[in-house]
Amino acid sequence: MDAIAPDSMPMPAAVAILEEDIVFGRLHPRQRLTEDELMARFSLKRHVVRQVLADLEALGVVEKKRNIGAVVRAYAVREVMELYALRQMLEVHAASQIPLPVPQARLAALVAVQREHDAAVADGDARRVFRSNQRFHREFFGLLDNAVLGQAIEEYARRTHPIRFGSLAAAGYRERARQEHWAMIHALRDGDREGLMALCREHLLPSRDAYLAAEQARLGA
Repeated sequence: MDAIAPDSMPMPAAVAILEEDIVFGRLHPRQRLTEDELMARFSLKRHVVRQVLADLEALGVVEKKRNIGAVVRAYAVREVMELYALRQMLEVHAASQIPLPVPQARLAALVAVQREHDAAVADGDARRVFRSNQRFHREFFGLLDNAVLGQAIEEYARRTHPIRFGSLAAAGYRERARQEHWAMIHALRDGDREGLMALCREHLLPSRDAYLAAEQARLGA
């Protein structure tokens, strides 16, 4: 009797899994993603795998190279500095515009998301840490009620996924991020505009600096 082929995975799920592989360093910058390997891994047809790669390219985490194919996006030092400078500009500006004081119901919703993040960090569950962190920032910047700015912040945050693996994998970074989230909540509660802006500025630096240190070590080696 012929073996039964495994059920194919829905395309959005394959995109999400590969995105997480990139974020957590299971797939490294410059690593090639071959269609045949992805077809076997996810039990997908070739045309579906090509769409998965196209979706990842649109997200900015994969790039197509001539005569090589799809690879995990790698950034030069200058690109990293420019990308994080843009993120700082967008996110600090958003913090400067969030109406204060924040209504209690909306602050409570942010606290609820952060408690999910707390639990994920405590459990050491990398996937839940990543997804709850995304939900926290979406809820946080949603306080501005500016969909255009919120979408820009989310887009450029996603483009840093290939950069963030050096910090997201480290327990110390996760704990620092968790504490900074609570500091942001307290600044919102207290109406501390300057403190909130400073926190948004500093919150981005560890992932940037970890990637730059890894690149320096790679080039030195």
